[in-house]
Amino acid sequence: MVFVLSRNKKPLMPCNERRARLMLERGRARVHRVFPFTIRLVDRRDGERQNVAFKVDPGSKTTGVALVRQTKETAHVLSLIELEHRGARISENLHARSALRRRRRGANLRYRAPRFNNRSRKKGRLPPSLQHRVDGIRSWFTRLRKLAPVAEVVQELVRFDTQLMENPDVSGVEYQRGTLAGYEVREYVFEKLGRKCVYCDAKNVVLNLDHIQSKACGGSNRVSNLVPACIPCNERKSSQSLGEFLANDKPRAERIMKQAKAPLKDVAAVNTTRWALFHALSGTGIPLSVGTGGRTKYNRSRYGILKTHAFDAVCVGPMDTIQSVSGTEKPMLGITCMGRGAYQRTRLNVFGFPRGYLIREKRVKGFATGDMVRADVPTGKHRGVHVGRVAVRKSEWFNIQKPAGTVQGISWQHCRVTQRNDGYRYAIQPRLLPGLKAEVSGGGTI
Repeated sequence: MVFVLSRNKKPLMPCNERRARLMLERGRARVHRVFPFTIRLVDRRDGERQNVAFKVDPGSKTTGVALVRQTKETAHVLSLIELEHRGARISENLHARSALRRRRRGANLRYRAPRFNNRSRKKGRLPPSLQHRVDGIRSWFTRLRKLAPVAEVVQELVRFDTQLMENPDVSGVEYQRGTLAGYEVREYVFEKLGRKCVYCDAKNVVLNLDHIQSKACGGSNRVSNLVPACIPCNERKSSQSLGEFLANDKPRAERIMKQAKAPLKDVAAVNTTRWALFHALSGTGIPLSVGTGGRTKYNRSRYGILKTHAFDAVCVGPMDTIQSVSGTEKPMLGITCMGRGAYQRTRLNVFGFPRGYLIREKRVKGFATGDMVRADVPTGKHRGVHVGRVAVRKSEWFNIQKPAGTVQGISWQHCRVTQRNDGYRYAIQPRLLPGLKAEVSGGGTI
C-alpha cells in the first residue's frame, strides 16, 4: 500500500499502487517521500479515515512492525516493516572507546583533574545499546503516525521467564496449562536454534520439540535439554542419547550441545526493554493494548501465516473474533539502522595504525554519503540507470550501493537526490508466495 497525505499534509487512508500511479500520472498527486513511498494530494484537504492499528513485535536484533486495519471479522494488512537494530554495533563501539581510555590511563601522559562528576546514573537508566532499541521503535511510530491515521497501538509484551524455563517445577504447573500450553517455551526454543531441525537442517517443515536426553532416560523439560527436530529425525532418535544417535557425526553433536547451552543474552535484552518500550508508547496518548508471545504464536498458527518478524507483528494481541487475515502477500520494507556517521578521520588496519584519511567535508557537490540517488548514465561501461545509496568521494566520482552490488566511478553530474540520508538503509523485500504456510509445531505437549 502507498501512504497518502492531504494537501495540508494530514494522513489519509493508504491506497494501492495502481491508484497511486493513476493519480501521479493525472497530476492529482506528487511524490512526498520515497521510503516508505508516500504521495501528497494537490486537490484535497480532507477525506474519510478508518482506524489503523500500529502493531509491534519487539526483538533483540530485528523488530517487526505492521499497520493493520481491523474489523470485527477481518484484519487487512496495510504495511509490513522489519526494523533491524544496531545495538550490537553500539556495544562494540563503547567497548572500543573504553579500551582507548584504559590505554590512556596506563600511558605516561599528563594527568588532568576531573572537571565534573559524569559517573552518576539515573534510576531506571538503560545502556545505550538497549535504549537505542526503544528510541528506534518510538521514532518509527512517530513517523508512521504522520503517514497513516493510527488510532491504536498493540505491543507484544515479550517476557521469557528464564528461571521457569531452566526448571519448570519451580512453581505451579498452571504456567503451562490452558489453550497456550507450551507456546512460550516452543517459541523461544525455535527462535534460539534457527527454526530448523538440528539433526538434518531441514527448514519449512513440521517441527517437534525433542529432548536431547530423553525423558525415558531421566531427561528434564529444561530449555537447555530441548531442541527442534523434524518428525522423521525425532522418530529415528527415539530414546537414544545424542552421542548414540549422532555417532557418525560427532561435530554436529558437539555443536548441538553448545547451542543448547548458549547464554540467554538476547532474552535478557528483550526482558530489559519491554517495559521501557511500553511506557514510551503509552506516553503518546493513543490507546495501547498488549499481548504475549505465546498468543502471537497461537494466532499465527491459527491463520496459517508464514513466520517472519513482520507477520508476527500482524498476529500480536487478541484476535479472537478475527476470522481471516488478508494482505499478507504485500512486499515487505526492510529498514536497517545505520547511524549518522562517525567523527573518526582515518581508517585503521588490524594493528591500529591509520591506513587512509577521510575527507573533512560531509558534502561533495551537494551530495552526502547515505543519500538515496538516481544516476542516469548515458554512455560508458556503467551505462544505464542506477538507484541506491551513494558514497561520496573528493574526486567527485561516487560509488552507488545497490542490492545487487556496488557500482564504482559514477560522476556526480549523472546523480540526482531522491531522498536525503536519515540514518537508515532501505530495501524492499520481494512478495511472499501465497502458497507458503506457517510452520506448525507438532508433537506432544511438554
